[in-house]
Amino acid sequence: GLAPGKKNAARLGAHLVFVDESGFLLIPTVRRTWAPRGQTPIIRHRYRRDKISVISGVAVSPRRRRVGLYWRFHAKNIHHAEVCDFLRYLLRHLRGPVIVVWDNGKIHRGDPIRALCRRVPRLRLEHFPSYAPELNPDEGVWNLAKARLANGRPDNVEDLRRSLADSLRTIAHSPSRLRGCIRRAELPF
Repeated sequence: GLAPGKKNAARLGAHLVFVDESGFLLIPTVRRTWAPRGQTPIIRHRYRRDKISVISGVAVSPRRRRVGLYWRFHAKNIHHAEVCDFLRYLLRHLRGPVIVVWDNGKIHRGDPIRALCRRVPRLRLEHFPSYAPELNPDEGVWNLAKARLANGRPDNVEDLRRSLADSLRTIAHSPSRLRGCIRRAELPF
């Protein structure tokens, strides 16, 4: 379970990082909004399926319990190579042991991931139970990011990337928002 792992993480002085992936399309996310009575808001856009894939992690430091957000953008779907790249990115930014907690998706298992763990003994991987996105605080980051981008209409992938980067930077610079994502997750501790 997660509760004993959390206690061990604190005792070992390990960073705890909750990781997840998401995709953002040029097709606008539509959310409820305000408008004058009788005037339904209309978002005009080109129907293009271009997207950005993102992998991110909400990190909690071992001693002071500081929170941080780390992310990487990708033009295509995320596979083993991109996951390994992100794990190496985390390891460059976090000192000491790192415990990554994520879902049991195929891209989180396999030879490249196992090989990285063998090469880097300070990295430990733990999995959430199957079909339990409500446990992962990083899902809250996606909800915040998508809410900030809702009802927008980027013209191209670069506009979407800029808006998404601005949104993630805003979330990353708000420890209270990141702590809120952790508190709202249905973690057992």
